[in-house]
Amino acid sequence: MSGPADPSAGAVALRDRALAPDVARGAMLLLIALANVHLYLFDRPLGVRSYPAGLPGSDAVVAVLQLTLVDGRAYPLFGLLFGYGLGQLAARRAAAGVEPHAVIHLVRRRGLWLVVIGVAHVVLLWAGDIVSAYGVLAVALAGMAVTGTSVSLATTAVVGSVLGAGLGAFSGFSPPGTAPLLSVAVADPVTAAATRVTEWAGGILISSLLSVVAAVALGVWAARYRILDEPAVHRRVLGRVAVGGLLVAVLAGLPLALAAVGVWRPGVGMLLLSGTLHTVGGYAGGLGYAAAFGLLAAGTRGPGPAVRALAAGGQRSLSCYLGQSVVFAMLLPAWALGLGARLTVTQAALLAVGVWLALLLIAAVSARAGYRGPAEVLLRRLTYGRPSRSRA
Repeated sequence: MSGPADPSAGAVALRDRALAPDVARGAMLLLIALANVHLYLFDRPLGVRSYPAGLPGSDAVVAVLQLTLVDGRAYPLFGLLFGYGLGQLAARRAAAGVEPHAVIHLVRRRGLWLVVIGVAHVVLLWAGDIVSAYGVLAVALAGMAVTGTSVSLATTAVVGSVLGAGLGAFSGFSPPGTAPLLSVAVADPVTAAATRVTEWAGGILISSLLSVVAAVALGVWAARYRILDEPAVHRRVLGRVAVGGLLVAVLAGLPLALAAVGVWRPGVGMLLLSGTLHTVGGYAGGLGYAAAFGLLAAGTRGPGPAVRALAAGGQRSLSCYLGQSVVFAMLLPAWALGLGARLTVTQAALLAVGVWLALLLIAAVSARAGYRGPAEVLLRRLTYGRPSRSRA
């Protein structure tokens, strides 16, 4: 890594940030918490897509809701918003007259530090880290994000979607054993850390890259047209994408959902097809959620407490994402309190909602006090070389 980058054209005061992307990021954190929490459950037989087998009553209802509205939908939304942020960064610095090669360097520098943060997240807390994958993509796609044409972005999105759908064909299957991730069921902390690194390097990183590269490319493209910066201008398009995307997400997720709760028992071929449909529906759902949150921001004359809290969480999304892992890691794995062996799917989902609300409250209080999230402060310092002159 070379020397510090000039922060003057890239770092934006919180008060100057566009509302819609931050609202979307704040809501996205709930989807991520729900998508991750059931992967901490262990010491029970596994069924479809790593949900416990033989789900009763409320657990079956929660599983259906998550498989149609959350699982495989949260991270495409995250990828879209990450790409949108890259596009915003590139546009700001270009408008300030910064040479493209300098912008590319900055994007790669930021990406490299995201990889470092993501690896630390894996070692200390959670094998399913996504931050490292976004860091790798920032490094790999920096040139395209800054100077690439719409055709190159569209091509990347199409190729990425095909690769992701191919990988997603296997998403309905569960690993052998009684835990979605072996690391959560390991009682020794040191062994658990080593297992997390092995799981991440042995497949999770690659699958994450293939799953979100299309969404990142689409996010960069959307930023060039300021679709979420100016949601009122694009209200009609956003409305159609929101309705269509979420409808496709639900319909495409139903086959795996019905299989997970035992209503339908598909053979291997149909399970592969269902996994592919589920993945394609996830891309549609990510777009649908982004559009829906854009409409929420567009319909806000003066942001109320709920919208302000969502935006505050979105402005501190990296801190909140890592914060979720801290709480889950303290409570759920065998090397901590081990509640993952006892909680039901419903109880785990309620825990996820509670953690999200608590972190959103902390974010809202921080926003009122004028403080950024600690992870954002760290990343900003590492990327731009010196702390902000203004806390707001």
